[in-house]
Amino acid sequence: MGVDACRFFFLSRSADSQMDFDLELAKRQSADNPVYYVQYAHARISSILRLAEEKGIDYSGGDVSLLTSDPELALIRRMLQLPEMMELVAQTLEPQHLPYYAMDVATVFHNFYEKCRVISDDGALTKARLKLVAAALIVLARTLHLMGMSAPKQM
Repeated sequence: MGVDACRFFFLSRSADSQMDFDLELAKRQSADNPVYYVQYAHARISSILRLAEEKGIDYSGGDVSLLTSDPELALIRRMLQLPEMMELVAQTLEPQHLPYYAMDVATVFHNFYEKCRVISDDGALTKARLKLVAAALIVLARTLHLMGMSAPKQM
């Protein structure tokens, strides 16, 4: 079991609540382990962006107004909550909100990934979706960093 798993599980409980630490879950490398699930989302996004780079796709000019499907909008909405989440954690001194937010972002991203092909034959939509996943990478990396955890590019 790594440091990241310990931090995630410790942070996910409020200071005034009892903690049941599931050692077997913390060691597991599967979607059941919340740390692995969040870090896997980051690694998956990194892989998508590496593939785009290998294909020579420049998505810097992507038109995000093309992102209109429910999974795309759900991911955008969830990512836009990061500043509010930061403010909540700072004002209440309750860091347990961060792991739950990270899990939410990862869940919404995985749903988006299953329903929306990022790199496709539609060049304009590909660039817009790559811009979206690049933003998701930033949100997940910052959230993991705030919790003192690594943001792996490969798993």
